[in-house]
Amino acid sequence: MGHVLALNMGSSSLKYGLYRVEGDTCKPLLSDQTEAPGAGADPIDAIVDALTSRGLPAPDAVGHRLVHGGPRIRAHARIDDALMAHLEDARAFAPLHVPAAVDMVKRARSAFPDAPQVACFDTAFHATMPAVARTLPLPADLREGGIERYGFHGLSYESIVRQLGAAIPSRVVVAHLGNGASLCAVRDGKSVDTTMGLTPTGGIVMGTRPGDLDPGVLLYLMRERGYDARRLELLVDRESGLKGLSGGTSDMRQLHASDDPAAVLARDVFVHVARKHVAAMVASLGGIDLLVFTGGIGENDAVTREAIVEGLGWMEPFEVRVMQTEEDEQIARHTWRLAS
Repeated sequence: MGHVLALNMGSSSLKYGLYRVEGDTCKPLLSDQTEAPGAGADPIDAIVDALTSRGLPAPDAVGHRLVHGGPRIRAHARIDDALMAHLEDARAFAPLHVPAAVDMVKRARSAFPDAPQVACFDTAFHATMPAVARTLPLPADLREGGIERYGFHGLSYESIVRQLGAAIPSRVVVAHLGNGASLCAVRDGKSVDTTMGLTPTGGIVMGTRPGDLDPGVLLYLMRERGYDARRLELLVDRESGLKGLSGGTSDMRQLHASDDPAAVLARDVFVHVARKHVAAMVASLGGIDLLVFTGGIGENDAVTREAIVEGLGWMEPFEVRVMQTEEDEQIARHTWRLAS
């Protein structure tokens, strides 16, 4: 048995929890969130204060969610200096997420020098995808450089598969819908296809990310509007998706409360694109037994769920479930397994 601190670093906030882990049993002792580094305070100080004020033990191990491990890291792993070097290389693959997470790893290693640290990668769950799903239609020299479909939200998908257990149907589509959103085709508990690609920017419409775009759009903006890489990065990471469509907000709750035509369009586009990609995942599976909704929108927004399902009535009969994602618990389980 051990106490594991799970750190789930997002682009602007840090979710954390302390868990007592014994075998596959994972009991939460504390769950909270704080601001990301650079917001004026060190989040590690806030975590230490929270543990101390509640009389909780210091962690025996620390687990980190890493969105991307780059082309050479495809499995959850204990962190050492060699892995840190690989994480530096992975920054280019997910610039919105990896730099902040790497910074948090450095802070945690300094704050808890005696606790083993473990990296849990969102890409790991998708390592089972066949070549036909992970290969992007590009020249060989680019593909050999690591440009392929990696897939993300893997810890969330792992948690759904774990909760379904031995009774998991053969053909499952999981829709992780939130500010970041993707879908995964799961056959017999394994990922065989997913919507995100090289980075967490592709796939379906998200809060501030567009999902799949015609590459010619980016070429047009470079040629006709003078956009450079930095400006394009801002566009696809911070200004698009629901925020870009609505002209202001990425919060689906605010969009539901508005009858502004731009808000209505944003909601409708989100549903339309998500529905299309559900059908694509069903095609990869050759049918569907179960559709699972998870994530902030997936778990809490019945209107959006029902609108997506309503447009799938032409399919064979299938079950629909809403399940809570347990990313942090997955981090804690993997961390204790690799650290103990």
